[in-house]
Amino acid sequence: MIDARHWERFLRRVQRFIPLICLAASCAFGADGNWPQFRGPSAGGLDDSAPLPVHWQVASNENVAWRTEIPGLGHSSPIIWGDRIYVTTAASSNKAELKVGLYGDIDSADDGGAHEWRLLALDKASGKTLWNTLGCEATPRAKRHPKSSHCSSTPSTDGKHIAAIFGSEGLFCFDMNGKLAWKKDLGPMTSGYYVVPSAEWGFASSPVIHDGKVVVLCDVLTNSFLAAFDLSDGHELWRTPRKDVPTWGTPAIVENGGATQILVNGWHETAAYAFDTGGEIWKLNGGGDIPVPSPIVANGLAYFTSGHGGANPMRAIRLDAHGDITPPQIGATNAAIAWVWPRYGDYMQTPVAVGPFIFGCADWGVVSCFEATTGALQFRERIGNGSEGFSSSGVCDGSHLYYASEIGHVYVLPVTNKFSVLATNDLGETCMASPAISGGTLFYRTRQHLIAIK
Repeated sequence: MIDARHWERFLRRVQRFIPLICLAASCAFGADGNWPQFRGPSAGGLDDSAPLPVHWQVASNENVAWRTEIPGLGHSSPIIWGDRIYVTTAASSNKAELKVGLYGDIDSADDGGAHEWRLLALDKASGKTLWNTLGCEATPRAKRHPKSSHCSSTPSTDGKHIAAIFGSEGLFCFDMNGKLAWKKDLGPMTSGYYVVPSAEWGFASSPVIHDGKVVVLCDVLTNSFLAAFDLSDGHELWRTPRKDVPTWGTPAIVENGGATQILVNGWHETAAYAFDTGGEIWKLNGGGDIPVPSPIVANGLAYFTSGHGGANPMRAIRLDAHGDITPPQIGATNAAIAWVWPRYGDYMQTPVAVGPFIFGCADWGVVSCFEATTGALQFRERIGNGSEGFSSSGVCDGSHLYYASEIGHVYVLPVTNKFSVLATNDLGETCMASPAISGGTLFYRTRQHLIAIK
């Protein structure tokens, strides 16, 4: 564990170099203002190019640049390219039920009938809706959880294309003006509790664009797979079957040793695959049996967490891992697993790596801080009152962490190994989607709006 006094002395020493550090950081993270996929560049949830506000008041418009209504229901996050924000939604003639909070009901929501899956573009500066494109109109082929939505997958862009998964309706690719370029039927993406297959919860894994390809993870009740499609015309490049329960995480892409890997969270098959061929590089069995968080990469390590079923590990895995790296016990390490906490992982939220630390937040509001390279626990403390659920993944501006509860309370924590809450801000509505960051502005998607906090 890092001694608190040593850490404080280190912070005092680097204060005089903060201008240079900020300049260097702006070159590394978010300098162009783009937030092109779920959790932004490299899927890390980090943009330290400009400080974000610590305090705001939506009701009085304090530090609120704009607030734009978004039709329908969707938990997909906004993405940003240039001066535009893109967001997807699923709308129907009836207002969709949304039940938030800490509860254990597994039944599906009952909201059949025609839905419209739409892609919207907003002006980043003003929040004005520039266009609203209909991507698909159909009756959902699968059901969702009352806390979920029929549009939970975040789109991805490379500045020329926008790829979006509309659940069981398929994979869609648009140009930057909302014109549909191509679409692919991926089959019914029936995701739910493997113990009770009739309990359908909705699809949430997001597409990832890299090097002219779009990668999709489809871990569902039957015929799960990882696949890559050509971004220009949608033809399938490869498809790798997976033998796992339904999962809801998004793949992460990382360069290591001159090769590109795709990292995937799971229960029976947490794994890495070759980007070019889909061939398996390593695999790991065990963990939480409802994997939701996405992998992240920092400090030469890949971090995985999952929860439910009696296990909720937080793991750090070396990028040069190969073969079956499953340890004899869930709390054991080996040549591939740098460190693990078998009970201090997270069920819903993807962690944040910043500086020497990894921060995680459990769905009941317990924040954990680990030393990133050794795994030494720095603190484990609660935010909120214990009755709030937390599903939205946290983000960071390099100095502050932002965690939104399902009822719309955003807790701001400093990036240190000493726990404290600097501010609690109210979004005024429920919040399930992870926010985007660009140019010192937070973009939160709430139940009915997209809010720019600056």
